Amino acid sequence: MTARTVAFATLGCRLNQVDTHELQAALESRGFHTVAFEEPADLVVVNTCAVTAAAEASDRQAIRRARRRHPGARLVVTGCWAQTAPDAVERMSGVDLVVGNADKGRLAELAERLASGAAAPARAVSDVGAVATLPGAPLGRVPGRSRAFVKVQDGCRHRCAFCIVPLARGRSRSRDPRVVEEQVWRLVEAGHREVVLTGVDMGHYGADLVPRTTLAALLRRLAGIRGLRWLRLSSVLPPYFTPELIEVVAGSRSIAPHLHVPLQSGSDRILRRMRRPYTAAMYRALVERLAAAVPGLGLGADVIVGFPGETDADFAATRDLVEALPFTYLHVFPYSDRPGTEAASLDGHVPAATAARRGEALRAIGRARAAAFRRAMVGTRREALVLETRAREGGHLVGLTGNYVEVAFEGGDELMGRMVEVRVIAAGEARAAGVLEGEARE
Repeated sequence: MTARTVAFATLGCRLNQVDTHELQAALESRGFHTVAFEEPADLVVVNTCAVTAAAEASDRQAIRRARRRHPGARLVVTGCWAQTAPDAVERMSGVDLVVGNADKGRLAELAERLASGAAAPARAVSDVGAVATLPGAPLGRVPGRSRAFVKVQDGCRHRCAFCIVPLARGRSRSRDPRVVEEQVWRLVEAGHREVVLTGVDMGHYGADLVPRTTLAALLRRLAGIRGLRWLRLSSVLPPYFTPELIEVVAGSRSIAPHLHVPLQSGSDRILRRMRRPYTAAMYRALVERLAAAVPGLGLGADVIVGFPGETDADFAATRDLVEALPFTYLHVFPYSDRPGTEAASLDGHVPAATAARRGEALRAIGRARAAAFRRAMVGTRREALVLETRAREGGHLVGLTGNYVEVAFEGGDELMGRMVEVRVIAAGEARAAGVLEGEARE
């Protein structure tokens, strides 16, 4: 019998991409064969995002595109928008099944029933706040052979005023360190030289487990896996950088010299309105300590502009802090109302034009910092992981350094997914340029 086919469309964050890989593995264990989104499929799964209004617009476009591309397929919509606005998703033409984040573990079973013609519900959207554990998940094929992503934590213990994520993903839940270790080990055995740990509130990792553990303890455990060159962290909130975590990050050769520490605002008044668990002074002290502890650190931050009540003085405080700290890139977002969040009901909403102007000012600083960081690398030798995504751009291979800089260089296809040494010879507008010096030692 011909295997049933499934195609995926994934929007939003890296965590959503990991969720899609887990859904793919679960469906393949039930006899489905995964095909590219452009190919004919019996089942299509759209994994949605809800972090901003723009993300929801993209969700709608993706659902419509899926229905046009696959008119005869069964269409399943899951993810954060499915969790927070199931009625709106269900009303969209052609959607056969809505599955919220709380029920993603049932998606493969429900989708199989749907694809086989058996009776299936139109939605499965339970209360995500009632989900108390993060069980292990099947580990299927991970596209490519360079970087792989592992979810170690989901949900969030914080209630930031602007954020829909706690409503979409529930409380903070950690995956057992033995399960994580096995996943990473299997990925390294399959040829992945870099593993990126992902989560929503990753610094809270282990606090809900019995016995309790920490992110630092998990990193020590994983850093010893033979054959793993780089263990990279996704975003970690400032208060979670304990002395132990800083020691592990700075002292392990296996942990990539790259950190993403969200800022959101440099104004203490706005940070309080956002309900962020730190002050600008605390943030500054942490970043200065990290930069001193990790030579050549690639350092990124998220910043929100136009949060309700943000004055010119508040924005100036953010701009001054960003200019004072050694960031190597910035992710800048205009504030977006999310129904159900505290910020949506706050007074002092900032005009869109003002938020756009402030955002462009910070993006200009971010572009300048990234360019200066690339220029500072000229003349140095760097280890780089040859990416399979965006490879062969302009006839070159593209490698990613430990401190999160892309380097284009001449090389053969046999280097895909390998660790190499490159000498950086120039700093381009989007990435550096280099020449191959040799394959890196493991």
